[in-house]
Amino acid sequence: MLGKLTGAMAAACTVLLIGSPVVAKPGKTECIVGAKPGGGFDLTCRLLGGTLQSANLVETPMAYTYMEGGVGATAYNHIIGTRPGEAGTVVAASTGSALLLAQKKFGAHDENAVRWVGALGAEFGSVIVAQDSPYKSLKDLIEGIKAKPQDFSVAGGGAVGSQDWMKAALIFKAAGQDPKKMRYIALEGGGPVVTNVLGGHVKIGSSDVAEFMPHHTSGKVRILAVMSPERLTGEAKDIPTAKEQGYDILWTVWRGLYVGPKVSDADYQWWVETLEKLSKTPDFKKEQEARGLYPFPSYGKAFADHVKADVARFKILAQEAGLIK
Repeated sequence: MLGKLTGAMAAACTVLLIGSPVVAKPGKTECIVGAKPGGGFDLTCRLLGGTLQSANLVETPMAYTYMEGGVGATAYNHIIGTRPGEAGTVVAASTGSALLLAQKKFGAHDENAVRWVGALGAEFGSVIVAQDSPYKSLKDLIEGIKAKPQDFSVAGGGAVGSQDWMKAALIFKAAGQDPKKMRYIALEGGGPVVTNVLGGHVKIGSSDVAEFMPHHTSGKVRILAVMSPERLTGEAKDIPTAKEQGYDILWTVWRGLYVGPKVSDADYQWWVETLEKLSKTPDFKKEQEARGLYPFPSYGKAFADHVKADVARFKILAQEAGLIK
C-alpha cells in the first residue's frame, strides 16, 4: 500500500513540475545598446546592470553590447532574426523606438515582433520660452499661436518627425494649426535649443524637462508646461502640467526593455518579476533619480499594451503631419 502511495505521489509531483516550470536566473545576462555609448539606451542598460548586481538579483555582472544603427533598428532586427530565444538578453528601448516603429523605420518588423518586458523610468516633454517672453502660461502661448502662427518658430533636439518635433506639433494642433506648416529648427540636443531660445532665434523650445530644468531654475528660461499626467516631484513640482492648464497634451519618454520573440514564458516572466523587484530597491530608486528619471511602474502585459498604444497614437500623428501615408 505504501509503495502504491509513494508511486502516486511521485507521479503527482512529476505532473506538478511539468505544469509549473521553475524559473531560474539566467546563467549570464546581456543588455544590448542600439546606439553608441553615452546615450539614452546606454543609460538604460547601465542603470539596469548596475542595480541588478547591487540587489543580488543576478549571479554575474551584466554584459553590455553596443550595436549602432538606425536608432535601435539594427538591434531590433538582430534580436528577432539572430537571437530570438536568448533568455538572458534584453534590449534597451524608449518612446523613440515606438515612434520609429510607427513610422515603419524598423524594416519589416512591427511592435508585435518582440516581447516587451517593462520600464525602468520615464522623462516627460516640456516647452520653454525665454524668461523675458510675454507668454507667461501655456494658454498665453497657444492663444498667441492662434492669432499669428507665422510669428512662431520652434527649436527641437531632433529632425522633423522626432519626439521634439512631435511635442511641438501637439502644441500647434492645440492652437488649431497644421503642424506641417510649423517653422521648426532641427538641432542636436537640448543645449542648442536653449541657446537658440535665449538668442531670440526662435520663440519656443521643445525638449524634455531634465534638459530644461537647470536653465529654468537659474532664471534663463521659463518652462510653461510639463507634458506629464500629473505634477512632477522634486525641482519641477511647481511647474503646471499642460493637462491642468486645460490642454490634453501628454508626452511620456519611457525607457524600457524588450526580449526576443521566442523567449519562453517562464524566462520572460523572470525578467518581468525581477524588474518589479528591482524598482522597489533603495539603490535603484537612488540611481533612477540620479539619471533624471521619474518612476514609471509598468511591466509585462501592461507595458506591452502601453507600447502598442503609443505606436497607434504616433501613427495617427505621423499621418496627420504627412510623414507617412
